[in-house]
Amino acid sequence: MSLERGVRQALADKVSGSHLGMWLLVAEHLRLGTWGLLLGWAGRPAGRAEPRLALQLVHEAAMCVAGLRANRSLPQASFGLLSGLPFLASDPAVHDLLGGHPVEDALRLQRGLSLRRQALGHFAGRLLVIDPHRVRSHSKRLMRRRRKSPSADPSKLAQTFFALDADTRQPVCFTTGTASRTVAQATPGLLDLVADALPPGGGKPLVLADAEHFSVGLMGRVRDGGRFDLLVPVILRPKELDRLRGLDPGTFTPRWAGYATARLPYRPTRGGGPYTLLVQRFGERAGEYKFNAFVCTGQREELEVLTGDYPKRWHIEEFFNLEQGLGWDRAGSQNLNIRYGQMTMALIAQAALCGLRRRLGEPYAGWEAGHLARDLLSGLEGDVRVTQDTILVTYYNAPDAHRLRGHYENLPGKLVAEGIDPTVPWLYGYKLDFRFR
Repeated sequence: MSLERGVRQALADKVSGSHLGMWLLVAEHLRLGTWGLLLGWAGRPAGRAEPRLALQLVHEAAMCVAGLRANRSLPQASFGLLSGLPFLASDPAVHDLLGGHPVEDALRLQRGLSLRRQALGHFAGRLLVIDPHRVRSHSKRLMRRRRKSPSADPSKLAQTFFALDADTRQPVCFTTGTASRTVAQATPGLLDLVADALPPGGGKPLVLADAEHFSVGLMGRVRDGGRFDLLVPVILRPKELDRLRGLDPGTFTPRWAGYATARLPYRPTRGGGPYTLLVQRFGERAGEYKFNAFVCTGQREELEVLTGDYPKRWHIEEFFNLEQGLGWDRAGSQNLNIRYGQMTMALIAQAALCGLRRRLGEPYAGWEAGHLARDLLSGLEGDVRVTQDTILVTYYNAPDAHRLRGHYENLPGKLVAEGIDPTVPWLYGYKLDFRFR
């Protein structure tokens, strides 16, 4: 009850501070079911501090900061109020909270979030992209060194393996691990998580990968699993290029000027298969042909896959550029319990921000996470007070106030119309509404 008394006292005193734009995320949390997910992860009753500390981590991620903790941001106690806390959590409290939850808890939370997002229509589930995301690590530990690009020097890198829905450009889930973990080792577990998130009976999704995933063992596991088809580019060494150049011209089907495709059976030299080799040929003169080749573990129509589907693989690079500021652009502790916990909270923040972006449209929808945090979530001025059973957030001179007003003024009524309970459970049953002056 002391938490509730502290929050009610802070609201009675009225609040005027920074980060007031963060209150817009409360509506998205209610739509997403964030509180229920965090209660399940924390394993504590709703009146305890632990799920609220987890919600503060979600809000820290949305702000694109490493922490807004007590020893650095004491004057900003109102930031904790948004999570139902009359204070800011300390670093030791957050460390103990994350360290006390094993990796499986974070994976279970990801499954719950992805199922919720799938139900809300955030995933099409037809086309997926997988890709490792690596950032520089400054850890003192001895670890395997990797090249972030073929031309870069080997260095210490922290790596995370993401799966993205290529049609909606939304992340489905991720796994992470130590620097020694390879793509071939990480991908089966990642695809198991993806399979739990997709609707049953929706057909076999196509998974788009890069050449780093060209592994006989991995392709065999994906094909034998029967849940996905995998499309991987072939590294065309001189021997493979000579084979493609020597193909009968009749093997290729002309598609348009300077472009033709072919479909061939493919058996790796080290065994396995058979798979399908999809070949692209560019050019009009035999001596000037250039080739690309891909191996697919299933039977797919090559023109659609090569010209319509595979170019969407680059959406994952756009996703990293847009969203990595939420916490995926830095490497902290090597404790996997803590890393999984932090990055999963960032995944919830991204889902809430996705709802906010969709509601507000352009230009907000195209802003990268840091820009959104700086100019919207931290850029609005106003105050917070209580009127009867409702927390009232008033913004003064807000940009695009007419657009914000349409989505957030009379919020309880709008939520009821959507079939959502307008009371905010982590704020002790208060409703939330907004005014724009």
